[in-house]
This record gives sequence, C-alpha cells and structure tokens, in this order.
Amino acid sequence: MESMRIAFVSSSIPRRCGIATFTADVMAAVKAADPTVRCSVVAIDEPNSARAYGPEVKSRIRQREPESYRSAAALLNQSNVDVVNLQHEFGLYGVWRDGVYEDHLRPFLQELTKPLMVTLHSVPPSPSPSMRDAIRLISSRSDEVIVMAHTAARLLVSDYGITKVPIVIPHGMPAIEPTGRHRLKTKLGVEGRAIISTFGLVDPRKGLEFVIGAMPAIVERHPNALYLVVGQTHPELLKQQGEAYRNTLERLAEELGMSDHIGFVNEYLTQRDIVGYLLATDVYVTPYLDPNQITSGTLAYALGAGKAIVSTPYLHAIEALADDRGIIVPFRDAPAIADAVVRILGDAELKQRLERRAYAYGRETAWPAVGRRVLALTQHVLEPHRQHDPLVAV
Repeated sequence: MESMRIAFVSSSIPRRCGIATFTADVMAAVKAADPTVRCSVVAIDEPNSARAYGPEVKSRIRQREPESYRSAAALLNQSNVDVVNLQHEFGLYGVWRDGVYEDHLRPFLQELTKPLMVTLHSVPPSPSPSMRDAIRLISSRSDEVIVMAHTAARLLVSDYGITKVPIVIPHGMPAIEPTGRHRLKTKLGVEGRAIISTFGLVDPRKGLEFVIGAMPAIVERHPNALYLVVGQTHPELLKQQGEAYRNTLERLAEELGMSDHIGFVNEYLTQRDIVGYLLATDVYVTPYLDPNQITSGTLAYALGAGKAIVSTPYLHAIEALADDRGIIVPFRDAPAIADAVVRILGDAELKQRLERRAYAYGRETAWPAVGRRVLALTQHVLEPHRQHDPLVAV
C-alpha cells in the first residue's frame, strides 16, 4: 500500500496560537506512529498577513474570505491527499455579524470530495441557532467528528442535536517524567522558592489578576512563594491593544507590594522551555474566566507533568480534575485561590496525592498515544474509500 497522505487544515506555526501548536504536535505524533505517513498543511492566514511558512504548508486560506475556503477545497480535490484533517475553531472559519455566526466553512464543506475528519476545539453550551447549524453541517459532511472531552460529546447530543457519535481523543501532551524539580529551579534561578505558575498566551480571558490578587495572602503563610506568569501576550491582543493588559498586571503586582513575589516571563517558549518551567512548579493555576472552555492545552500539559493544580470550573477542568486530581475554586475569587494554594503548599501529603493522580491521568494522553489513535482513526476513515476506488490497491 502507498504511503498515506494527510492534509491538515488549520492555523499553522509560526502563527502563535494554541491550534497552530496543537496541529504541529498532532502531525509529529502521527508521523512518529508511522514514519511513512506524509503530512501537509492548508494554513489559515489572518487578513493582511504575509507569513513565511515551512515546506509542509502547500496552500493558504484567507480568513474572512469565503471563496478562499472553497478554492482550498477544490485544490485538495485535485491533489493526491487521501484524508483531510480539519481543526475547527469558530473564529478561524467565520465571523459574527450582529450576533449571527456567518459560517465560511460551508463552501469548503460543499466543495470537498475527499474523506474528512474534523476536530472541534470549541463546543459551547446553549449555542445560537447559527452556531448550531454550523456544527450540524460539519457533522453531516464529515466522516468522523473528534472532540477532546466527554463533556463535549454530551453537549453535541444535548445542545446541538447531533446523532453521529463523536470520537473522544483527549488533548495530547509531551511524555514527561515528573522529576528534577530542584535541579530545574536552580537552572531557572529560583532555588528555594515555592513556585506557583501559569503559562500560555497572556490575555484578559486568563484571569491572571485574580492569582496576583491572591499572592499577599499566600506570601503571608509562605514567604518564599513566587508566582510566574510564563508566556507572551496573545498576538491578536498585541495588535489591538499593545501591552495594556500585561502593564495592568505589573502595576497591580507593584501596588500589592508583590514585585519580589511575581515574575513575568514575556517570551515565546518552545515545548522544552514549557516543560522546564512546569517541572520546576509546585502549584499550577488555571484561573480562566470562560466557563464554557472545553479544551485547555495548558491544563493538559500540567496534568502530564504531574502537577498539583488549582483551577476555576471551566468545562475541561471540571472533567479533568474530577476524582481528586486537583482543586476547583470559583471564578474571579482571589481569596479562594489563595486558600487552595496555601493548603497545597502547607500539606505535603495533599500535594503528593494531587500530583500522583494528575500524572496517572495525564500519562494516558501523552502525544505518542494520541498519535496512534489519530492514525488508527485516519486509517479507519480511509478504508471504505480505498475499497470502493478501483484505482487504489488494497
């Protein structure tokens, strides 16, 4: 049998967003599972962007130009690609006008004749009729729909009326051995500190100000505590508002007298860098503000690194941190964050129990395992098409 060819439709590195990173990781995991697989990318560009991609990017889609999506599908139809793997986030495939979602993926789906797999990165509860229609069309036009949490699968049935059973493949993470905390603290110049951290692109939806607001109470009980905000400002926010949000956070830290206990690592991090900061961390916090967030790559990484985790109750966290795998606190509640962090730092047995349970959960979804599952599903999707195509040897 010839090598299988998969085209990923997604934002792509060097575009700095979670889905671009996710897609690169999925591609690497699939190729690790079967080195003969050939992966290419149809990259989604923001309006007016002129980005230099690597050789894996074979064509581009212009956001907010519906005909660009149709043209990409026509090119895929003419190519030697076997299966199309599309990474869906509403903002990448449409726009909202007066509260109504204008679906630019529709012409792509109408034009495409290749086998199609779609991963849904957002499945908001109680969708508007236009958003519900967009997801229903995806379901009807795709061979398989993938979600990253069982909660998302339930929502597709209850809130979207989808009858096709989705496949649940959790968000992957590096295969991490949770060791070397003290060595990495020394390497980062934070030896002797109790490290609390949050990593990822910085924007107001992350709720970082509530962890900063919790730091005086944490430091009162643990004077060696240091909160690290690790990551650059979200590039779209940077274009629109510059560093206004980050500056607000830095001013808040100063006003609270916490400048010696809060550090900002304003850098774009490689996966190796991220893992290093995670392994040096004592308590990982995701204070995110969107209760409907169904996927968090940062939470997945923290679980994979075996961290004691404190989180607000967004959908992914509720599912992933069940069964005593972390501590859930209310949204926008600095005192509750402080109480949870103080409890963990002051109770070695609790901290170790949370770490063990997080790691046991996380290691089941490391990238090698995810790559094998995506590969197997792709082969499953392709098989009926090969059986019915007289030009393809089976």
